[in-house]
Amino acid sequence: MIRTLEDLRTRLGEIRGADRSDAGPRVALVSTLGALHDGHVDLIREARDLADVVVVSTFVNPLRFRTADDTAAYPRSPESDARVLADLGVDAVFAPTVEEFLPAGTATTRVSAGDIGLRYEGRVRPFYFDGVLTVEAKLYHLVRPDVAIYGERDLQRIFLVRRMVRDLDFPIEIATVPTVRTDDGLPVSSRVALLDAVDRRAAAALPRALEAAASNSDLGVDSCIAAAQSALMGEPRITLEYLSVVDPETFLPVDDGHRGRAFALIAATVGGHRFIDNAEISLR
Repeated sequence: MIRTLEDLRTRLGEIRGADRSDAGPRVALVSTLGALHDGHVDLIREARDLADVVVVSTFVNPLRFRTADDTAAYPRSPESDARVLADLGVDAVFAPTVEEFLPAGTATTRVSAGDIGLRYEGRVRPFYFDGVLTVEAKLYHLVRPDVAIYGERDLQRIFLVRRMVRDLDFPIEIATVPTVRTDDGLPVSSRVALLDAVDRRAAAALPRALEAAASNSDLGVDSCIAAAQSALMGEPRITLEYLSVVDPETFLPVDDGHRGRAFALIAATVGGHRFIDNAEISLR
């Protein structure tokens, strides 16, 4: 368990040794906010398959949140996390304080996510992706991983991270892992456990909406969206924030003439908790 930047550099230096050639150990980074669940476990297992050394960050990034109170409210389970990480054989866990990792606080230099960072999730939280990319870039600089692993539930994050890696010439491979789901189809997250039984049943309509969109993909984008909306009708406990079909290459909404691969994105609030999800579809 590493708390300081100096100790992180020391530990990684020990791991890499004097060998700085391509023959040195392959390092994987899994960036989390802690409160680990089965989805994180899959990321770490994939990291173990892809690399010799696995580094996990559990830093709760305040740049992702609107206020200090929102940051403080984020669930934390350090003892449970430590047991999970030990059982998985993680080589280094980076868990710095905010003062250590971001000494300038929220006034720190930022990486801009650009126009795509202001759409979908960014429309609701315009600060969010700048905060995500800023901390990811700093982790890349400190850890110097060969590969970083992300869950496909956060498709917009993956798109923006890949673009940052390309634009800023980070020599890093970005790998992804399919979304881990509960028995009722919801993506596994810390928020699912906070739902009561009534809201949990309502929330299950979200993955059903994506299934409806995929089932109507041969009828075009308008039919996909209409089918998803119909699947949400009759669930007054769901407040839909956005429902979009986007081009994987640009992450912009597809037009009527789009054919081939696309992603359906959905975000909604249920019982006071936000959920995001997505599904790959094929427009014909």
